Amino acid sequence: MNMLIYLIPIALFMGGMGLLAFLWSLKSGQYEDLQGAAWRVLADDENEPTP
Repeated sequence: MNMLIYLIPIALFMGGMGLLAFLWSLKSGQYEDLQGAAWRVLADDENEPTP
């Protein structure tokens, strides 16, 4: 029972950090073009970089 004094604030802090990271990703536009990445995988680029 004594350990809950430490674990609950740590869990709340980590949950808050996850929420802030999610809100930052929304604000920076990470979820705006979901179809573009899927089509880029299928695109056949003729000018591939040479090693």
